[in-house]
Amino acid sequence: MIAPALALAAALALGAADGGTAVFRPLDFRHHAVPEKVRLGDPFVYELQITHPQDQRYELRVPRDLGDLELAGQERSRADAADRAVTTFRLRMAAFQLGKQKLPDLTFDVVATDATSGTFQTQGAEIEVASTLSDEAVQNGEPLYDIRPPDEVPVRTYRLLWALAALAVAAALGYAAYRWLRRPRASVPAKAAPQEPLEVRARKALDELRAQDLPGQGLYREFHFRLSEVLRGYLGERYGFDALESTAPELLERLRRLRTPGLDYGEVERHVHESDLIKFARARTTPDACKRELELAYRLVEATTAAAMEPTTLPPNLPTNPPRTRDGVRPLP
Repeated sequence: MIAPALALAAALALGAADGGTAVFRPLDFRHHAVPEKVRLGDPFVYELQITHPQDQRYELRVPRDLGDLELAGQERSRADAADRAVTTFRLRMAAFQLGKQKLPDLTFDVVATDATSGTFQTQGAEIEVASTLSDEAVQNGEPLYDIRPPDEVPVRTYRLLWALAALAVAAALGYAAYRWLRRPRASVPAKAAPQEPLEVRARKALDELRAQDLPGQGLYREFHFRLSEVLRGYLGERYGFDALESTAPELLERLRRLRTPGLDYGEVERHVHESDLIKFARARTTPDACKRELELAYRLVEATTAAAMEPTTLPPNLPTNPPRTRDGVRPLP
């Protein structure tokens, strides 16, 4: 099982930069500015679209010195297909120098599920920056002036200003009274049904997966994707971290550091590596092997549930049930 993983990592990395960092090349890369011609100081969007294998994750290194450019914000989105994924970055920018401007060269950090990491570097696109003056003003040779400072306006009396202020206050009070009278009446919320225990939801998800018999239909990759989702969701909710969004090395590192009574870490590590080879490197497997992985998931749920229910001895002056932080944890459906 180790040889296919090494072959996959060697196929992804094309070379090594200084310090031993691998240099990645995506399946396809496209970038452009929208619009390609903007006025001085007007916002535009620099869109970069990276097509890459599904087991890779791209993160942008935000450049520090942009010169005559300004970065107002960025967005990142990802769309997965059957055998690849498309990650799109949209940078909201503005330019403050006339003429053709070269957008900055960007560097992306790349992490693969087989613990391979490296970088991907791009050359910046070009954008044309035009003056804020109209074409007629430019032809007539009119100069571009700076912002004029505020002028003092003499006021003979403040009675009009006081009257306008009183009208504004009266209008605000009237609008507030209108909104208060038209406010929705509080309704008694319906009592939500209690959620089933974690281990019950996990067993139901495994029972449903077994009933579908995906390996019997030759759908081995689909089976391992579904099994990985159920097992990651259970482990993340059991131990309080977002396992569904973690890469394989991140998942194993979190489990290694956390206190996980009843969990066979060696079995989990073996399952994660073999499952990733089937999902991403299309390694061969059999229905019997899939059945053993499903039985492993049942055993992990039973063992960790039993260990979690055992009473533990705590030092004096400590609560018997310390609260667990659940922020960011996606519960198992």
